[in-house]
Amino acid sequence: MFRKIVQPFYTAYAIISFSTGLAILFPFFLLISIGNNIAARRTIYKIVTYWAKSWLWMNGMSLKISGPIPPKRRYVVVANHISYLDTVVVFNGLPGYFRALGKKEFSKVPVMGFLYRQIVIMVDRSSEHSRARSMRLMWRVLKNEADIMIFPEGTFNETGKPLKEFYNGAFRLAIDTQTPILPVIFPDTVDRWHYSHWWKIWPGRNRAIYLPPIQVEGLQLEDLPALKQRVYEEMEAALIKAAA
Repeated sequence: MFRKIVQPFYTAYAIISFSTGLAILFPFFLLISIGNNIAARRTIYKIVTYWAKSWLWMNGMSLKISGPIPPKRRYVVVANHISYLDTVVVFNGLPGYFRALGKKEFSKVPVMGFLYRQIVIMVDRSSEHSRARSMRLMWRVLKNEADIMIFPEGTFNETGKPLKEFYNGAFRLAIDTQTPILPVIFPDTVDRWHYSHWWKIWPGRNRAIYLPPIQVEGLQLEDLPALKQRVYEEMEAALIKAAA
């Protein structure tokens, strides 16, 4: 009963504080983005990281990082995706500067879409040309700029299982570039902001749990199904353990 009464007010506070922060920072993003280069994107990333941390703190959503800290190098980071909050938590929950692969459709959202276009590598999954272009961009980013972060499920996991089926893209990228995979799980975000109702937000803890990096050195494309299955099984087991 208490939650039913309080939740609308808490949700309104969370959304207003989110929107206000974005509105205040937007002119700075606009100015910085004129550079349209790695330095500009890194600066925007740092600002977003501080903003995300502040917003989580203001809304009573602490974030705890656990698991082995990975050695400093480039990774293809893969994470489960089950909440609207995942796209906020990643900025404080991942070990270093990254650029994410995201749906092109989200770039059309007013204001937020502008920021999205600055830091996300966009893909239209229905277009073979778009998928090929995004793969080339991710190659370039891994070589010259940052980690790549991908939600291999592609969208929210609504199956009732710990994970839904993975797409191939993250694993193809890792093999093609011989870049290790860093699996990360977010087991609590679904309880903070459920995918089924954007207006149902509730405070509490969040965890980012790092799993050991998975090496791909020497693997070829025929090894992709086995690699994908290995990552799936390790992330699934970690999610089940975290929920226990």
